[in-house]
Amino acid sequence: MSETFENRLARNYATLSERLTQAAEFILGHQVDVATRSLRSISRESGLAPATYSRLARALEYDNYEELRDAMRVSVGYRVNLFSERARRLQSEHGTGRHDFQTRHIVACAENIQELAATLAPEQLEATVERLHEARRVCVAGALGSMGIAEYLVYMADYFTDNWQLAGGAGASLGSALAGLDRRDVLVVITKPPFASSIIRAAEVAREQGAFVVVITDSLSCPALTHASASFVVPTQSPHFFSSYAATLVLCETIIGMLTSRAGPSARRHIADVENRNRQLGAVWDG
Repeated sequence: MSETFENRLARNYATLSERLTQAAEFILGHQVDVATRSLRSISRESGLAPATYSRLARALEYDNYEELRDAMRVSVGYRVNLFSERARRLQSEHGTGRHDFQTRHIVACAENIQELAATLAPEQLEATVERLHEARRVCVAGALGSMGIAEYLVYMADYFTDNWQLAGGAGASLGSALAGLDRRDVLVVITKPPFASSIIRAAEVAREQGAFVVVITDSLSCPALTHASASFVVPTQSPHFFSSYAATLVLCETIIGMLTSRAGPSARRHIADVENRNRQLGAVWDG
């Protein structure tokens, strides 16, 4: 699968004019229409000139609007089952009167994970994992609600490697983690609204130093995307009062699994050593 429309948009969002942003947002909200209807009808419904969509296609590095439309057809093909399943479930729940929070939240989390699976570009994920595998140092930065996810990502990585670091964790400054980063290193940023200003600045500083910056967010308006070498816009819809991190956790666990498979025998030895040290220290219960 080639790079998705969503990923291209995330990478270029900050550079788009107001008109091109409107066109992009219309496409995001009307993907089936864009995939199946003519440019003239899309133009009429959105109130934007056909030329605006052609300019958007070029701004997102498509050869022309038809190539953008073809990409949208692929995307819709992946999503069609998800859409129909959502409709079936909603009708079923309405018929049985099941509108409890528990059900709605679990369904939303499951749909976020399904959408992640449908839209995640394998080539981009593979390239990002390979860059993490080759990195001299990997720093992970998160704040507010994303801090726990950043800690969990580093916790998993620490089992099979020793070159990952939590940036700005307890007892350490964010600046000390960024010191010395260069093109051999990677900074992974996890940030969602409301965006922590320190994390946005960290992405900017790391990119200026030449580091490869991976941004995981749920919004195309995320300021850190301007500084991203690779970005993942993860679905987080939920009836809860805050965004769901379920799909974000799946993405992080997937990355770690792919890295572990690349690490080979050294990863197994490192994991075994960590487990032995935990037992010696009495950190785990053996029964």
